[in-house]
Amino acid sequence: MPDSTVPPTPPVPLSALLAREDLALRRIAGPDDPGTVVHWVHTSEMTDPYPYLLGGELLLTAGVHIPEAAGSGTYFDDYVSRIVAAGGAALGFGVAPVHDTVPRALVAACERYGLPLLEVPPQTTFSGVARAVWQLMAQARLSELRRVTEAQQSLASAASRPDPVPSVLRQLAQRLGGWAVLYGPEGAEIAGAGRKPGEDAGSALAELARVVRPADAGAPPTPHSPPTSSLTNRPHPTSAADTVSGTHLAAYALGAGRGFVLGVAAPGRAPGDHTIVSVAAVLLSLLTAEQQSGTGAARSSALVRLLLGAAPEDVAPLLGDGRPWVVVHARPDGEGAQVVPDAVAASALGAALGSALVDPAGDVVRVLVPADRAPDPLPGWTLGVSAAVAPGDWPAADTQAARALARARATRVPLLRHAPRPALADLVPPGEAAAHARTLLAPVTAHPALPETLRTWLSLHGSWDRTAVALSVHRNTVRQRIARCAALLEADLDDPDVRMELWFALRHI
Repeated sequence: MPDSTVPPTPPVPLSALLAREDLALRRIAGPDDPGTVVHWVHTSEMTDPYPYLLGGELLLTAGVHIPEAAGSGTYFDDYVSRIVAAGGAALGFGVAPVHDTVPRALVAACERYGLPLLEVPPQTTFSGVARAVWQLMAQARLSELRRVTEAQQSLASAASRPDPVPSVLRQLAQRLGGWAVLYGPEGAEIAGAGRKPGEDAGSALAELARVVRPADAGAPPTPHSPPTSSLTNRPHPTSAADTVSGTHLAAYALGAGRGFVLGVAAPGRAPGDHTIVSVAAVLLSLLTAEQQSGTGAARSSALVRLLLGAAPEDVAPLLGDGRPWVVVHARPDGEGAQVVPDAVAASALGAALGSALVDPAGDVVRVLVPADRAPDPLPGWTLGVSAAVAPGDWPAADTQAARALARARATRVPLLRHAPRPALADLVPPGEAAAHARTLLAPVTAHPALPETLRTWLSLHGSWDRTAVALSVHRNTVRQRIARCAALLEADLDDPDVRMELWFALRHI
């Protein structure tokens, strides 16, 4: 039998269709197998429906194609054998208006070839049968989505507990109704939960874990190259599955090169199981990454020291080896409340940038990244990147990244870096420049929104629209603020000399 082209919708058990009282279908031949499922419904009056079947169908016919002398020859055997060869799940025969009863020769042929035969009563239309199948599919899909959503929420909650790894494994085992185990880089069981499988299945699961564990587990992965098997140059598998003694087994590698493996064993394989296990694998990858590297403890220690008054340069060695850093400000593309990033999106951004030092603050995510991991544009995000600085200059770099992000959004580029360069302004001593700026801008600094609007407007060459985008306000608000600045400063903002002097001053407040 050829492989069936399976649709993305969940199949419908034939028994569920027979249980529908409104259809009044009756199985009159073939095996009563609870595992028989229907993927779709097809109606055909062709003598040979084989070319039109994909497999998994409930084929419906009223017997229009049956010749008068069919019962005395091999017609029904040929007909049923072709349906079976095409992978048909079952045959439904509509009684009336062509045939008053299901032909006995057809019943006998379905018994011989093991094809379930359903009698469709006169009051049940073929379209009604098809509609019932689609309804059952929709119910199954909704149930699957609800189950996956509930599992995701419970797994995320488990990951936030004081004992996150055992909690995630317990929750996963409960959702699968089986066993979940975490293997370490050396193959030992670190933690497990649920109903442990038999010895044969347990040994097979450990072997699957060995298969997906990279040969160089524990060694740092080579940049820009996937981990490879010790036997071939092909990419090493990241997951494997098997069935032993009726138990479904699967193993998933957690993170490239670290050697941790998630193993699961379950008595069955329900729709949505793979998605649920994948969510658990992602959570465990994050948890084992911190367990392996100690970054979680280091970050906590750094935070405590900062809160207790330590200088950034004294804390930085806990986070790296004295390298320079850049600050990245990132904002999801789009407008409105729906683009405010949540904690999961912020963590994913940090992972993409190669840093776990992430701060989601409103609609902007701030990430502290080692300078040697220069970020590239990321789909779905707009990034502003500071200059590379020492830890003592982190606050200044934060300001640089914020301004770079504002310009990136205003100019609609995916990434903009702060690029300082020597200028005439550097010839003025900083103290004198700051004093001049305070005096010149004193009329507007009492209104916090005005200096920032003026700075952004000048940086964008007086563009009302781009300034409105950068500040997330209406263009009329920009016009009103700039007009207010001109009135308070008693200056002509269309004069390039005035703009230059104001720009100089704004850089020193």
